[in-house]
Amino acid sequence: MIDSTPRFLQGCFGFTGAGFADLALLDASLVYVVPSDKRAQLIYFRGGNSSADLACVVLKQDGQPMRFFPIGAKSSVHVPLAVVEDLQPETKIEVFFTASPGCEGTLVIDIGLIEI
Repeated sequence: MIDSTPRFLQGCFGFTGAGFADLALLDASLVYVVPSDKRAQLIYFRGGNSSADLACVVLKQDGQPMRFFPIGAKSSVHVPLAVVEDLQPETKIEVFFTASPGCEGTLVIDIGLIEI
């Protein structure tokens, strides 16, 4: 049996878009670093967008864009990610967003990970 611990990055976060070329950190609480004695795997991404425009959530791995999750206007998305990514010890994951200039709303984020 594998010893594993679930971890979650989640919450509701207000945003204002600055243009699709401008990535911005959604919230400082949406940062995860794999412990030095573990590996981690992304299990799923769920997101909702209250605005009237497209928004995009971007996961960065060690400062580089890793996955893009477009979320339509007043819509939601669920993406299963099990067995897609194996995150090595001390890998840093951050949640960024991008949206059209002046677009305002709330993003609901739920990212599930498992430490192994």
